[in-house]
Formats: sequence, C-alpha cells, structure tokens
Amino acid sequence: MNTAAAFADFRTYPLISALAGVQALTDRVMVKWADDRVSPFHHQWLRDNCPCPLCVYTVTREQVLEIVDVEEDLVAAETSVDAQGCLCVAWQDGHRSRFDPGWLRAHAYDDESRTERRASKPQSRLWHGDLPLPVFDYPALMNDNDALLQWLLAVRDIGLTQVRGVPTEPGSLKLIAQRISFIRESNFGVLFNVQSKADADSNAYTAFNLPLHSDLPTRELQPGLQFLHCLVNDAEGGESIFVDGFAIAEALRQEDPEAFQALCEIPVEFRNKDRHSDYRRLAPIIALDACGQVSEIRMANFLRGPFDASVEQMPKLYRAYRRFIAMTREPRFRLMQRLNPGELWCFDNRRTLHARNAFDPGTGARHFQGCYVDRDELLSRILVLQR
Repeated sequence: MNTAAAFADFRTYPLISALAGVQALTDRVMVKWADDRVSPFHHQWLRDNCPCPLCVYTVTREQVLEIVDVEEDLVAAETSVDAQGCLCVAWQDGHRSRFDPGWLRAHAYDDESRTERRASKPQSRLWHGDLPLPVFDYPALMNDNDALLQWLLAVRDIGLTQVRGVPTEPGSLKLIAQRISFIRESNFGVLFNVQSKADADSNAYTAFNLPLHSDLPTRELQPGLQFLHCLVNDAEGGESIFVDGFAIAEALRQEDPEAFQALCEIPVEFRNKDRHSDYRRLAPIIALDACGQVSEIRMANFLRGPFDASVEQMPKLYRAYRRFIAMTREPRFRLMQRLNPGELWCFDNRRTLHARNAFDPGTGARHFQGCYVDRDELLSRILVLQR
C-alpha cells in the first residue's frame, strides 16, 4: 500500500513497515518499526521537516519554516502514534507535528536505512563494445508514456539508445526532444546541422574523422543529453563510434589507479573559439560524485588547450591522458554503427563519448541534425512519469 502524500511532497511513499512504538529522549525521538528496526530522529530534524500548513505552503509544497526561528534546545513534550499510524509530536512551545510513516521510513537516517536507500538508487549499467543496443520506436515514444519512460530509463542507466522511424523532415528532432523537456540552446543554435561546409566553425562540420569526445567540454556544465538525427546519409564512411566513458574510467581505476587519480585531480583547460565566441573551462577529465562514483567524463582533444600543471604533475598527467585515450581505442570498449535516415542517437553526453569516421562528401550527401537537453530535465521527467 502507499501512504498519503505529506504536504511537503507530491509523491506517495509505500508503507514498508508500520510504526510499532515511540520513545522520547533528551534530544531525539526513538521510533521502533514493526519489522524491529529502530530509527532515531533528532528533535531539530523532526521540527525542521514538519509538514504542517504552518511550515510548508500547501500550494507549492515548499518549506516556509527556517530552523533558525525555532529554539535550538526545543524539546518534545509528548509523542504518540495516532489511529492512522502517524507519528505525532507535541513540542514544548505548543507546535504540533504529524509525520506519515511511509515518508518517515523513506527518510530515516539510521545506518541500516541509509545503506538500504543508497542500494536502491539507480545504478549505471556499464557496457562494452558488445552492448545489445537499446532500440525504441518513434511513434510509441510520441504517444505512449509507458514507452517513453522505458526509453528515458535506458538513457539514464545505459547512456546510449537509438530511436527508429523518425520523420526525416528537417526540424522533426525538436518534437521528440521536447517529449523530455525544453531544448538547451548553445552558440550552435537550438537545432544544429551537422554537414560538411567550407566555413566550418567546428571540426564536426567538416568531413574529417572526429576522435572520441564529449560535446561542449568548454562549458561549466556540459550538456547532459545529445541527440543526433539522420536526415540523409548517402556518403561513404561516417560511421558512428561510441564508448562508455564510465566503463573506461572504472577499468582505469582498477588497472592503473595512479592514472585514474591524476585524471580526477589535475584540471585540464578546454577551449572553443571561433570568430564570434570564446569559451574556456578548467576541470578534471574524470569527475566523481559525493560517493566517489564516476559522474562525468570531460574530453575533446581537438578542443584542449596546453596542459598547465606543476613540473612534478606534468609527466603524471601526460601518462594518464595517453592511457585514457589509448583505452578508448581498444576494441573491447568500442561500438560502431552507421546511422540510417529516420534513425537517431540519444546518449548521455557527460558519459558516452562519441566519434565519427571520416566520410567522402563526393560520394553523396550527409545531413544530421542535433540538439541538447540537460540531464536534470531527463531525471525530472522520469520522476514525474513514475509518480
């Protein structure tokens, strides 16, 4: 069963275990659950998270209480479990709080609950060159929210998907990208045309091969998702190549910890300069999240400035950088496939590095359209669809 949503949230929370008892101590409340787990909740935490209409605006469900406006030594005068199974706390200053048991269990911070919560969080599914490519149908994604959710989960967890059956009229890409959220505009536009042209302002707009890279590493926040939609592909060559940057980073962590550490700690400057703009960003190639897991790869050799590291660090950086690029060329990691008209790639640009073989524009036309959507929009859309 799901318990009723508290004012502080739009979600409902499953009743994993009912409240079996409560005991008030000097600075906290000890809650015992029906499955014998015991969770302590400090008075400050409970008061800070009171979901009543005086503490949370019921329209936006955002907090209006600031904990500094409550006495620091606030004491629970009375605690109980009511007939609906909710934890009730009467505070010494007269305020009353009532906590939904499903919500309370979902946010409990005893060691067992925190470990359980971390284990239940989505995990990246690392892949190599033999990945069974997740393929989705355009009409289904446009008309069926269940199909849409499955696609977005694959983008989140695997970082590389293909969609087939997409109309080949220019601008069609915008419709499917907007099924997730709004498109992130860049100096290349809302939709950008990937074609060979004489006055190119990026190597992407030539017939050259492009080495494995992430787009816009020159920005403070690289775009989260990249879409590449094939309208025409009659030219010889131009196959798409992908590697899972997270898988390479984890392999590097195991096989060469010193190189891994260097790429996590020594920043590199990336530059994107043309006639009208000049973007620069100094950041490590591998970024870790608060739990030490790889959260981002920042890489584009053709947009890299000269290394600026200490005399002691410079040899370490070059050795690590060479090792990382060499690993991206290993067949075990590489997936290569030609994209046909009416097909598109959607991938996590901060994880999945992409490349393109050189092509011969003399053998036929090649026209892709691309766009970006931030990773935050993907995650938000998933949560809304799930609830």
